[in-house]
Amino acid sequence: MKTPFWPLLIGTGFGSGFSPVAPGTAGALLATLMWWGLGLLVGPMMQLWLTVAAILLFTVAGVWAANRLEPFWGEDPSRVVIDEMVGVWLPLLAAPCGSWTYALAAFVLFRLLDIFKPLGIRRMEQLPQGIGVMMDDILAGVYAFILLIAVRWVMG
Repeated sequence: MKTPFWPLLIGTGFGSGFSPVAPGTAGALLATLMWWGLGLLVGPMMQLWLTVAAILLFTVAGVWAANRLEPFWGEDPSRVVIDEMVGVWLPLLAAPCGSWTYALAAFVLFRLLDIFKPLGIRRMEQLPQGIGVMMDDILAGVYAFILLIAVRWVMG
């Protein structure tokens, strides 16, 4: 049976999940570059609101896509990277528009938290189906957001 197109497109983060090396990192990098590109097209407030909208839309779409792809690829397949995309957009909410240093910090913090899964992040994977696929990365993104806000506060 053939994998359905729309879940495949969304779940693999527009194909970035097919990267032969570190597909999760590829998905998070694509999402970071998308955020950066958006900032070149719109102002800071519009970028903020569009990022919030993308987080909400792709969280729902990611659960839906993961639920449809797991029968083909197994539980929490590595090719499904929409969760990494949503996860990295969360700390990017704390990055000033146009700041590559904060964008890079958001990306690195998110990936470290996503890889090592401290502070209950790993427990989120126990949630059923697409919810579990998405929630560990969302929690990693929330923690990275908090850390980035703290860094910005300390740095003034």
